[in-house]
Amino acid sequence: MKNYFLPFVFLAVFSLNSCISNKKVTYLQNKEEKAELEEDKLLSYQIPEYKLQYNDIIDVKVLTAEDMIEKGFSAGEEGNTMNRSGMGQNGGDIYYMTGYTIDKDGNIRLPLAGNVRVKDMSLEEARLAIEKSLRKYVNTELYVRVKLGGIRYTAFGEFRKPGKYVVLQDRMTIFEAIANAGDMTVVAKRDEVMLIRQYPEGTKLHMVDLNDRSIIQSPYYFIQPNDQIYAEPMKVREIGTGENTAQTLALVFSAITAVALIINLSN
Repeated sequence: MKNYFLPFVFLAVFSLNSCISNKKVTYLQNKEEKAELEEDKLLSYQIPEYKLQYNDIIDVKVLTAEDMIEKGFSAGEEGNTMNRSGMGQNGGDIYYMTGYTIDKDGNIRLPLAGNVRVKDMSLEEARLAIEKSLRKYVNTELYVRVKLGGIRYTAFGEFRKPGKYVVLQDRMTIFEAIANAGDMTVVAKRDEVMLIRQYPEGTKLHMVDLNDRSIIQSPYYFIQPNDQIYAEPMKVREIGTGENTAQTLALVFSAITAVALIINLSN
């Protein structure tokens, strides 16, 4: 009888060694091979200036002096707010219908001004370009505001809620993006997360270590529009053991109990 259980003893030891340690799933650790970043120390970070690209959607608001005198600074916002609220409740991209999409030639098409090239420009540069185009038709004081129509990104792989998301913010950290997607599963490789980022000249793949606290000082701490975040599973998923010791022991003892029952019935 003892010989029957030797493989399961080996399986139990092997499974326990295959459990996922806290070190692999804990974010923002001080890595031993790197300089320690203290909790209360002010950490500087990089915010690369985003350049508008093909298929980006921007929100453009234009007010003349007459608009501001008659309706105040909130002129034109009431209808937009109602539209955005309705679309948001339906789970759609709220700026898809109300914003201006950059076409393959790098232009947006505005009333009066027509095509205005904004591709490869910052938001401030785009604002100045739009204002310059409208000056041909407006002689009074002019106010132009240009904002990104939210941050669009995709989270796929080992996420609890993978999918495509639109967040109405100007800035968003990679941890906010992950939390918005329900966080990663326990078996996700947090030290080898792939960030797929779009650039004017093409696409680049960046490997990001979310376990490392120094990510705060990297150019990938803040995500950009159209970023894609891929979380690869650990090898433990192939083995099929539990995510923690309790689950692993439950699986092992269930297997032992099942085999013991079969042996007992066969005798």
